[in-house]
Amino acid sequence: MDFIPYLKERRLKATPQRMSMLKILNQHTHPSIEELYEELRKEFPTVSLATVYKNLNILKQTGMVVEINGNGRQKLDIFVHPHAHIICKNCGVIEDFDFMDSVYKYKKELEKNTLYKITQLDIAAVVDYCSHCQRN
Repeated sequence: MDFIPYLKERRLKATPQRMSMLKILNQHTHPSIEELYEELRKEFPTVSLATVYKNLNILKQTGMVVEINGNGRQKLDIFVHPHAHIICKNCGVIEDFDFMDSVYKYKKELEKNTLYKITQLDIAAVVDYCSHCQRN
């Protein structure tokens, strides 16, 4: 995925560290900040945790990255298109679920009922057991 148009749209520079962070997040593994930092250090061994936090805060403020509370731990996800998160209580896995039309209709209905312009809609559904846990 080419992140440069998304960054330009938000008037952000495409720094090597920022691009790498987005590539890692685009794998949809929903890492914690620490996991993201460790993965980023494979490519940039001298990157500081402060740099990771600074970039994450900027990306969160612009809506490109969201935090998800997955089983009591903060996880991260790229958010370049609307989608929901399914969180398993048992194992803590977070899965992305795409349902663009439904999210769009829900957003429009919320805007109509609240008279607010919604800039981002985060949806998380918690399940007792994901499909993997059900098989085991």
